[in-house]
Parts: sequence; C-alpha cells; structure tokens
Amino acid sequence: MHRFGKALVAQDSTIFDPPAGSLGRSVGRGALMTGGAQTVRLACQFASVIVLSRLLAPEDFGIVAMAAPVMGFVGLFQDLGLMQATVQKKHITHAEVNALFWINMGISALLAGILILASPLAARFYEEPGVGLLVAALSLQILVSGAGGQHHAILNRRMQFGRLAVLDSVSAVVGLGVAIVWALVDPGYWALYAGGLATAITATVMAWAASGWRPGWPRWVAGAGGLVNFGAGITGFNFANFFARNLDNVLIGRYRGNEELGLYDRAYKLLLFPLQQVTNPLSRVMVPALSRMTDEPHRYRHAYLRVAPLLLLVTLPGVALAIAMADVLVPFALGQQWAGSALIFQALGFAGLLQSLNNPSGWLFISQGRSAEFMRWGIVTALTSVAAFVIGLPYGAYGVALAYAVSEYLRTPLLWLYVGRRGPVGAGDMARAAFPFVVGAHLAIGLLWVIRPHLPDAPLSALILGTLLSYSLVIAFAALFEPGRRTLRECLRLLRRQSVIAV
Repeated sequence: MHRFGKALVAQDSTIFDPPAGSLGRSVGRGALMTGGAQTVRLACQFASVIVLSRLLAPEDFGIVAMAAPVMGFVGLFQDLGLMQATVQKKHITHAEVNALFWINMGISALLAGILILASPLAARFYEEPGVGLLVAALSLQILVSGAGGQHHAILNRRMQFGRLAVLDSVSAVVGLGVAIVWALVDPGYWALYAGGLATAITATVMAWAASGWRPGWPRWVAGAGGLVNFGAGITGFNFANFFARNLDNVLIGRYRGNEELGLYDRAYKLLLFPLQQVTNPLSRVMVPALSRMTDEPHRYRHAYLRVAPLLLLVTLPGVALAIAMADVLVPFALGQQWAGSALIFQALGFAGLLQSLNNPSGWLFISQGRSAEFMRWGIVTALTSVAAFVIGLPYGAYGVALAYAVSEYLRTPLLWLYVGRRGPVGAGDMARAAFPFVVGAHLAIGLLWVIRPHLPDAPLSALILGTLLSYSLVIAFAALFEPGRRTLRECLRLLRRQSVIAV
C-alpha cells in the first residue's frame, strides 16, 4: 500500500514534465532529432511512393484513397484533442492522464464498431466491394492507435525527442518493409493496409516501452473536464479540416472514377503529404516549448520566428523545383505510366508553397490555449476549400487541384491577420520573416521555367541542377533582407552544431 502510494506520488510529480532548466537545450536538440527522424520518414514515404507505384496498379491506390476519407472522418473523434491537452497543460497528474487514456480507449472501441457498421455503406457509395472490406479492416488500426495516444503525449510533454525520433523512424521503416514484402507476394491494395497496420502496431508498442507509464483502473477526476473542453476545440478544428483534406478525394472518386483519383492521390502523396509530414512532427517540439513560454512574450516570439523561417528555407526551394519541373520529376519518380499526374502535381505545388507558411500557425493557436479560435479558423478553411473543390470539379482532378491552390492564396493573409490579433506573434512579424523565402521561391519557379530548355536531357542531371539553382536563388534573395540573413545565420549555426555532434 505504502509502496504503491509512493510510486503514484512520484509519477504525479516527475513523470510528466521535462527536467528543470532543459527547455532551451530541448528545443534545439529536439529540432535536430525530429529533423533526423523526419528525414527517415520522408525517405520511407518517397520510397513507398516510388516502389509501390511500380508494384501496384493505379486502381489499388484508388481503392485505398476511397477508403481514406471514411477512416479519416472516424479518426477525427478518436483522440478528441486529448493528446494536445496533455502536452499543453502546465501541470498535470497521473489521475488526469489516466482518465484521458480510458476516454481515448472507449472512444476508439466505439469508432471501431462504427467503421465495421459503415463498411457496407462505403462499398455501396463507391460501387466498389473492396472499399467496404478495407474500411472494416481499418477498425483494427483505430484500436491499436488509440492504445498508444497518451503514451506518445507523455513523451512529447517530457520533450523526450530522441525517443520519439527512434519510435517514428523504426515504425516507418517497419511499415514500409511490410508493405513492400506484401506487394511482392500478393500485389494489391491489402499491401498498403498491411504497411499502415504494421506502422501503428510498432509505434504503440514502442511508445508504451519508452514512456514507462502504465494506466490504472478507469476513474474520472475533476481536472479531466477542463482538458476535455480544451480538446473539444482541437477536435472541432480537425473535424472542419477533414473536409478541406478529404472531400476532394470523395468528389473525384465519386464523379471522375478511381483511375483519375489514383492520379490525383499519387500527386498529392508525392508533394503535399511529405510537406505535412515535415510540419506535423515539428509541432512535437514547438507546442510543448511554446506552451511553457506563454508568460515570456519576447522569448516566445523569438522562438517561433527562429523556427518558422527555417522551415521555409528548407522546404520552399524544393517545392519551387517540383512545380517548375513537374513533367520531369513525376515520370522519373513514379514511372512513365504516372505522367498524367504531372499537371495535377504542379497545381498542388502552388498550394504547397503557402502550406509550409500556414500550417505552423497551429502551434500558436494551441500553445496559447486558443483552441476555440483554432476551431473557427478550421471552419473557414473547410468552407473555402469545399467551394474550391466544387468549382474545380467540372474540369477534373486538375481543376480541383488548381482551385484549391487559388483558395490557399486567398486565405493566407486572412489567417495571419486572425492569428496575429492576439499573442506575442503578430501578422507583421510573420510577414517580415516569411517574405524573403516566399517571394524567393516564386522567383525560383520563374527562373527554372526560363532556363528549362537549357538543362540536360537526362532527368536525374536536370533535377540535380534545377535543385541547386532553386536553393541558390532563394538563398541569394533572402540574403538581401535582414530577416532572411538572420535565418541564414541560424541555419549555419545549426549545421555547425550538427557537425560537432556528428564528430
């Protein structure tokens, strides 16, 4: 009895928080570790796109893309924002985390049942039996992921980014390996399902082992109510954002068929999905760090304006290259049979230019406890995106992609005026920090279009040279402005530090 009581007190006082005085070191080290893990994940993503696109048919990807919105919609309610609530709350107890764990598990079980019941409806809607079987099978993935949610949140809150980096890297490699082996043995959409399930199982098992936390018996505590209310705002945003991310697949699949949807899905996966995979893991570093700086506005602003422009420097020149040379990149990466995705890929690329700027705004909403405002902005994004999809649909998948890119340009200034009206980071701060890289990327697109006839005929040589030119131009343009020079200096400091660590 006494031994159990002492263990519980120890958990309440130490297990959920990072060591005192480690914040500064954790942010820098966490960014490097997260970047390394994300490199592995992106490599696996690109390998998956390239290898599996050669092993499987467009129709297989189309079936998975048809099932994805159903899974995505149900998955919106699995976490209920409770992982972010665990990370964001300044002081949290074992009893509160335990209550959130069992809420997650109960919701996951309920949603798994809903997926099984909804599977015949999905098959009937798409007139494709395989979609129904896949939707039912995805219920298992819901249960597995739900079991590890709070354990991931604990690692994130503790800023144990090294353990999270290993977890992410290993699970990505395992999932890729399972998918490729399955596709070699039995080519079909089940290979993609098997890879996703293997990733989820590996991540959950490793999170339990790495966190060291174990849930007790189900029990409600008073403090859980505030956490659920905070999570409701996050869930509201995710619910609205779901339509912005998935209704394009639903509409294209329903009205244009699974082959055109397969082309659209491959273009999306090759560009926008990797960009989201860069931004989302960084939230593991930034949200807990910023949440502990809310009482120090100058430090908060400095931290955000230090990291966000670095993200733009890393991603935007690559996106510019992808837009300008889409007709070379897509067949080279996926095979000639996917050349029809090039125009779609190019249109989505323009949306990607601004998503690298806009996605990190979520760090500000969440760390400042503004989940209700985050939800309202999600509703605006959903409505404008759905309008864009409907406008573009008569022109096929390319029309949907182009209209979506236009909507991203129209929303961007409104987003930063909205998020910057409160808190340490204003719209002007972000405009000054982002201008050199956003404008530089657009200039790089123009330059590559002009010199394109003079690049080598060999695809690999052309892409390498185009990449060097794109990054060089963006860096040169950024160096003309003080915010750009500050970011370049910060990048050099990080590279030197990484070199020292490597040695």
